[in-house]
Amino acid sequence: MPLDIETRFLCLADLEPAAREVLPHAVYEFIAGGAGDEITKRDNEAAFDRIRLRPRVLRDVTRLDTGITLFGQSLPHPIILAPIAYQRLVHPEGEVAAARGAGVAEAVFTLGTTATAAIEDCVAVSQSPVWFLLYWQSDRGFNGELVSRMAALGAKAISVTVDLPTPGDRHRQFRAGFKIPDSLATPYFKDRNTGVLKVGTAQRRAMPTWADIAWLRSLTTLPLILKGILDPDDAEQAIRTGADAIVVSNHGSRNLDTLPATIDALPAISERVAGRIPIILDGGVRRGTDVLKAIALGASAVMIGRPYVYALATDGADGVAYCVNLLRRDFEAAMALTGRARIDEIERSAIW
Repeated sequence: MPLDIETRFLCLADLEPAAREVLPHAVYEFIAGGAGDEITKRDNEAAFDRIRLRPRVLRDVTRLDTGITLFGQSLPHPIILAPIAYQRLVHPEGEVAAARGAGVAEAVFTLGTTATAAIEDCVAVSQSPVWFLLYWQSDRGFNGELVSRMAALGAKAISVTVDLPTPGDRHRQFRAGFKIPDSLATPYFKDRNTGVLKVGTAQRRAMPTWADIAWLRSLTTLPLILKGILDPDDAEQAIRTGADAIVVSNHGSRNLDTLPATIDALPAISERVAGRIPIILDGGVRRGTDVLKAIALGASAVMIGRPYVYALATDGADGVAYCVNLLRRDFEAAMALTGRARIDEIERSAIW
């Protein structure tokens, strides 16, 4: 870790240009790019900028408590690392280094189906919970087998991507000529012809239906999280189908352009859910004030994606830990400056 890191990276936005300097151009474009003309990508962050905060003064904020409880487990803060694919493209240890950094920063780490590391290796290096994200594959039985194995391998929750019936039109990565190397191992993608776990000829992705989610619910006692909800009716259906939480997400703006910013979609979903299950907000979180705004509008926690991968590329596990701790400190400052000492004091009255 460079001695000047605290002056080199003063906010999460500082991480991206540093990563761009060290990453191959095509890999950087794969991580940074969104769908189409990137209207939603820009709006994911800009929508936070349009929201103003209402501070309260002369409150006792000498002791700040950022702790939350998810699925009966106490967590010291509401920052979760989202699943990001193919992390060994940005760092030799890939997801293992990210999980190690998450553990140092006491953050939940989510390992995706398109990971380049096994979940047991991530669990082994992190004292914080590790979740597993399932990309539904064309062999239904393989999906079930994978999920059934996760508890034994150390996963504390199962998340399912529900917003990817087809990949988005990601112009930037196409123009950059991004290709996944055939040599890049992905333990949880299965070759449909040979059974070999290899990314180059992975099974065709398929889109689950509500019936598939109900079937999956019957296979595991782990908390089940549906990632990619933007409509209140879908949030309601998720609850009826047995989801333990939902992630309000537009897939990091990587699928369909001109979707709403997730922070704009959150209030209506929060109103419909009405506290029955936790809501996690994913998309555009770059500042402590963003975390506070998300919680004020109904989120229980937030996910970050690109920023921690930029940190991983720049400084490995240490960079990931620094990224999370930087955001956590910024969140604590936002709490103090709005007169909220505890998470349960952050409600809609914090919004102007």
